[in-house]
Amino acid sequence: MWSVCGPVRSGGSPGPWQSRPPAVPLAAPPPGTRPFRGAPLSTTADATSPTSPADAPSPADAAPRASAAPPAGPSSRSTWRLLLGYVRPHRRTLLAGALLSLVTGATGLALPLVASALIDGLSHDRSVAGPLLGMSALVIANAALGALGAYVLQRTAESVVLGARRALASYLLRLRITALDRSEPGDLMARITSDTTLLSEVTTDSLVGLGTGGLTLVATLVMMGLVDPVLLLVTVGVIVGAGMVIGMIVPRITKAARHAQEAVGAMGASLERTLGALRTVKASGAEHREEQTLHSAAADSWRQSVRAAKWSALAGNTAGLSMQIAFITVLAVGGARVATGAIDIGTLVAFLLYVFYLMSPIQQVVTAITQYQTGAAALARIQEALRLPAEPPTEPVPLPEPAAEPAALAFDDVCFRYGDDLPHVHHGVSFTVPACGMTAFVGPSGAGKTTLFALIERFYDPTSGRITLDGRDLADWDISLLRSAIGYVEQDAPVLSGTLRDNLLLGNPDADATELRRVLKTTRLDGLVARLPEGLDTLVGHRGTKLSGGERQRVAIARALLRRPRLLLLDEATSQLDAVNEAALRETVADVARTTTVLVVAHRLSTVTMADRIVVMEAGRVRAVGTHQELVAADPLYAELAATQFLATADSAPVSSPVSSPDSAPDAAPDSAPVSAGGAGAGPGAPV
Repeated sequence: MWSVCGPVRSGGSPGPWQSRPPAVPLAAPPPGTRPFRGAPLSTTADATSPTSPADAPSPADAAPRASAAPPAGPSSRSTWRLLLGYVRPHRRTLLAGALLSLVTGATGLALPLVASALIDGLSHDRSVAGPLLGMSALVIANAALGALGAYVLQRTAESVVLGARRALASYLLRLRITALDRSEPGDLMARITSDTTLLSEVTTDSLVGLGTGGLTLVATLVMMGLVDPVLLLVTVGVIVGAGMVIGMIVPRITKAARHAQEAVGAMGASLERTLGALRTVKASGAEHREEQTLHSAAADSWRQSVRAAKWSALAGNTAGLSMQIAFITVLAVGGARVATGAIDIGTLVAFLLYVFYLMSPIQQVVTAITQYQTGAAALARIQEALRLPAEPPTEPVPLPEPAAEPAALAFDDVCFRYGDDLPHVHHGVSFTVPACGMTAFVGPSGAGKTTLFALIERFYDPTSGRITLDGRDLADWDISLLRSAIGYVEQDAPVLSGTLRDNLLLGNPDADATELRRVLKTTRLDGLVARLPEGLDTLVGHRGTKLSGGERQRVAIARALLRRPRLLLLDEATSQLDAVNEAALRETVADVARTTTVLVVAHRLSTVTMADRIVVMEAGRVRAVGTHQELVAADPLYAELAATQFLATADSAPVSSPVSSPDSAPDAAPDSAPVSAGGAGAGPGAPV
């Protein structure tokens, strides 16, 4: 069967209700709605757009979780561009450090010449005071300039790391939810911590090391040629042979370094997965299994790192071995030339000193090459994160004024699915919410209610159809301006690590003390604040673990109210509250609805019956709109849901008196999944 959005998924055939008219007829959607003009995502991201975490599918239906990286890795040229982009703001200090390194190298290059003069002076019984003073001055200058250059370069390298971390952190905060859904948070954290750290070595050892080491190497070879061209040819022959061996090793270093960084990311993802649900792991007695998983990830990281270290060590030792061979060869050939009188002993000593000195720039160049392979792997992973689809950067916008007009909302033939390979969540959804008042959304699990809120916040964009706020397409709104007008209380009421004050002021850091006290009293959090040892400055723990479920929900509601929203979205916002606090919050919401547009996903009679209108959803479609009394009398599905959830009896219970207490309802437990909202076991493509 085909719907307005495409074929209906298996098992989604129409129920008997579809042959009956809704309680209140809905206006037919326009025959030719234009596609939604959302911000485009990259093709790689959209092709595998994941499912919402709240709509997680059953394992059988779930698509494999994709890596954060797009399939095609970045090229070497683009990696260099990224590195140079991070280095460019610090190019002056980097150049200063490089110049200091070159001057340090120049002082070293002068030492063999002074040593040759010293030997000649001793051979001809001349004064050596001048050469000795010169050597002393060169040694002191070499040490001082070397230390200063090393400090400047290291400081610059840390500044590069800081810039990269800031840029990456800012970008990750702007990621589209579609990209975040298909990424492992632990792997993204590894990219901003572990991978960026390697930029320090790339900047100093690779970028500067290759430049200064290469120049010093060339200068040394030139000086060796001036001393004796024959011995230079011998030395170059040995160096070329070692270079060919190192050239065969470098690709293996690149591959091993890439795998090592990926293994670090996988270990971070595994650890974040376990620590993020540690209570569940302990309650399930799964510590040993998770421990083995973590150990396996750590062992894989160790294996890959050891493999990279093995090839790097082989490259470094090849360079060292070549210098030893060069020294022995030069000593043999040079001794023969001294014996034949082609050169004197001073020339041989000077050349041997240059051979010793040559070891430093060669080691520097080899280290630069090997370190770049490790750094290039890290840069590639950073670049992959920067290629994930993100929202455009925006400037902070002011929140609505207290007397701002409430928002009007409309869905016009909206279709949506979380990915091209997943079934549609919404099939031609159309409804209108006038400015001001409360609208409740009800329906069975998987009807698509929570996904409506995600679309309003533009966490996702519809595949077709149109959503308007105040008559203006959401795609035409600046995202910051749009979200500044909305207060959103999520189903799980997340609380961030930090103080209670930090969480309350998260959406409005400029709220004054009077406004904060008013909201605390409204949400009945004033008693909690009075009991806490440090009041609003009390730490709430990781994800608010020091608060109860009901307290976290009240914090989330208070946080939303402090934003003075023109449109308030409440997704099961009172599901974990006791009867007393729920009654108080219900009065607060009713009061807010007099001046603000309020949308609620709810299932309790106390919330549903006080709504000005109720939208009944099933299988991603709107089937009826009306009041509680109208829907109980006219819509069989709503009447069934009401009876099943004790929202009403066949005779319709009075609005002011619930048929049963919240505690007696089958889904009254704080952590249970209510019938009208997707539970923890909902599938990835399943609508909520």
